[in-house]
Amino acid sequence: MVPLDRLQQIAERFEFIEAQMAAGGGDIARLGREYAELRPVVEEIRAYRQALDDLDAARALLDDPEMRELAEGEVAEIEARLPDMERALQLVLLPRDAADARPAILEIRPGTGGEEAALFAADLMRMYQRHAEARGWSFEVIEEQTSELGGIRELVARVKGEGVFARLKFESGVHRVQRVPETESGGRIHTSAATVAVLPEAEAVDIVIDPADLRIDTMRSSGAGGQHVNTTDSAVRITHIPTGLVVTSSQKSQHRNREIAMEVLRARLFDMERQKAHGVRSAERAAQVGTGDRSERIRTYNFPQGRVTDHRIGLTLYKLDQVMQGDLDDLTDALIADAQARLLAEMT
Repeated sequence: MVPLDRLQQIAERFEFIEAQMAAGGGDIARLGREYAELRPVVEEIRAYRQALDDLDAARALLDDPEMRELAEGEVAEIEARLPDMERALQLVLLPRDAADARPAILEIRPGTGGEEAALFAADLMRMYQRHAEARGWSFEVIEEQTSELGGIRELVARVKGEGVFARLKFESGVHRVQRVPETESGGRIHTSAATVAVLPEAEAVDIVIDPADLRIDTMRSSGAGGQHVNTTDSAVRITHIPTGLVVTSSQKSQHRNREIAMEVLRARLFDMERQKAHGVRSAERAAQVGTGDRSERIRTYNFPQGRVTDHRIGLTLYKLDQVMQGDLDDLTDALIADAQARLLAEMT
């Protein structure tokens, strides 16, 4: 169990921040973030310490013949609650990913499977859109390249809201689909794949980009034809020369395209720095997102059997329709619980 003196230090830090905010001193934004992070921790600490105080008080009554029976019942009730309270306290004290509270940049690209993979990528986009809507998040498409049949060749979106990256980060990897494609006339089941990458949105202070390291090109946006063809050179492509990263944005405003491309580039560079800081580097990044080959998968969506399987934790749900409608909570909650269990095991 966490030492009581450590719990006291956390509670005192919270009270100090609370006093600073009330007095209007210090960096209010920074204090506000720390206050929000510590509040659930302190609530668990206070509940746990109150239970310990109540337990001491109940035990003190055991020597009183008139109160002994009542005290024994109270002692048993508190002692039964303490293990769950200790586990809840351990969970809120687990090391937190500093990026969990940030918005996310979501990238989806088709992998193996040709046009069917592009159509599946579009299905994934709609799944995440519905999930964002259900959770009250905003979902802004900032770059989208479509195929002739309405599939997606590339999608970049920004998702904002409470706890976005904390929950969406588990979606990074290769998603495999097994179904009869719309393009299949013989009724055969095909296997296709799409890759999903979820990056925490970076702030300007996180990543400093030297303008000399950038090559910025403007070009004519491509479209589906007819009225959708962009007749002005508004699309922007930014190449980060040191890393070779290339980012494009093809909205109507060239000025806005530069802003969007820089935001996405900053997020990708920030993600690279995070991977290095965690000792993961490019090899594990490739293992996480993969090449799009159908054999590299974190999750399989099997339409004929109506099931979805997350291979990282061996969880299978027979609710594919609900999942494709954006109901990802059962999957995400299980992945979070597994990650917490691993952290607890490491700490132990």
